[in-house]
Amino acid sequence: MAKHDKPESFVTEITPRSQDFSRWYLDVVRRAELADYSPVKGCMVIRPYGYAIWEMVQQALDKEIKRTGHVNAYFPLFIPNSLLTKEAEHVEGFSPQVAYVTHGGGEELEEKLVVRPTSEAIIGTMYASWVQSWRDLPILINQWANVVRWEKKTYPFLRTTEFLWQEGHTAHETAEEAEAETQLALDMYATLCEQILAVPVMKGQKTESEKFAGALRTYSIEALMGDGRALQAGTSHNLGQNFAKAFDITFQARDKSVQHVWGTSWGVTTRLIGAVIMVHGDDSGLVLPPAIAPYQVVIVPIGRENWRETVLPKAKALRDELVEAGIRVHIEERDERPGWKFAEWEMRGVPLRLEIGPKDIEKSQVMLARRDTREKLPTPMDGLAANVRQLLDAIQKNLLERALAFRAEHTQRAGDYEAFTAAMDGRPGFVISPWCGDADCEAQIKTETQATIRNIPFGGATPQGTCVRCEKPAVAEAWFAKSY
Repeated sequence: MAKHDKPESFVTEITPRSQDFSRWYLDVVRRAELADYSPVKGCMVIRPYGYAIWEMVQQALDKEIKRTGHVNAYFPLFIPNSLLTKEAEHVEGFSPQVAYVTHGGGEELEEKLVVRPTSEAIIGTMYASWVQSWRDLPILINQWANVVRWEKKTYPFLRTTEFLWQEGHTAHETAEEAEAETQLALDMYATLCEQILAVPVMKGQKTESEKFAGALRTYSIEALMGDGRALQAGTSHNLGQNFAKAFDITFQARDKSVQHVWGTSWGVTTRLIGAVIMVHGDDSGLVLPPAIAPYQVVIVPIGRENWRETVLPKAKALRDELVEAGIRVHIEERDERPGWKFAEWEMRGVPLRLEIGPKDIEKSQVMLARRDTREKLPTPMDGLAANVRQLLDAIQKNLLERALAFRAEHTQRAGDYEAFTAAMDGRPGFVISPWCGDADCEAQIKTETQATIRNIPFGGATPQGTCVRCEKPAVAEAWFAKSY
């Protein structure tokens, strides 16, 4: 993702979202100082404001991971190539994206090392030495790490050569326990997206051609972006016993027989930040849900030349009151015009702006401005923290409801291929259609329309009639979309 064009080194204006969504997205990422291009092709630098958002996501998810009985650990970045190749389907699926280390310490290595694209191989190897008996199970481990996948086309946060994520890896005594684990992880992700990011998602199963390489089944959560494209926001994989057999992860069962464990793996990445930008942002820039905003309130003191003596002390007192109530607050003290400050923090997506000037102090009130609706609300200083908390909750709720309404408006059904191809003209959102379950038919649809099956939702309607493209009987109602 290296970029060296001097004129574009600093973005001064944001392209209108309706004019060029892709350009708008890149402008927001740069102008809001979320990330920047690096000298390494395909890699980005996550700047402090962007990393602060990731930390909020991380803290919320890590709390839930630990609440459900999982523990954190760390495994090496480098994996011997011989380990990666043990599971044939796995290595075949990842081979186009693998980066290798062939030299170290000035010498050629006896065995080249893989820079981890995912950690099933190294973790499976360790589990094989840790598990002896059914009493050692389950193993419920998560790690927060970086991974490298050599992508041909990159896009900040959404698809980069190196990215940050968490990856859960568990081992179980029975197939039923492993299946329950994959569903638990998917539920954690859906809750994170909807309650914390205010991004609605559809839970379902991936098709055979879209599942994780080497998995028995893959489940995903799919979200709809503001341009009508879908984004895979998280995945949970039931690995069955495939990796256990490849890495010889066995245990003595309760009946004294020797059996292979049942495994799972699951993960979400920094692409969730991209999802937040594209679902909630507008022509002015970011619109951040309060739950992940680094600053939930920005205080803008307003006054004449002596505002630092007359207004700033009161602004700091209000800040301290809000911070005491557990609200994340920033005071804008730079010597800039109020209008510039308003626009700057709107662009950065802060949920609430608190304006205070000499007249406000006289009236014992402040002016609160909502980022989501731009509504301005005169608010008494007395009981300010409670009023701010109530508004933040309202903003969080409104952003989710707005995103749900957008998804509903951009979801349609198509029962025949003519209607399907007409619906797929442009970026329409989700199109629900009956599908025969045949991988060749799925591939033809992708070739002809650029649309893929995002997933087959849990509890979906029973399909009627024949496949949307061919004459074979339909086996599922699939959710199609063009995607990132």
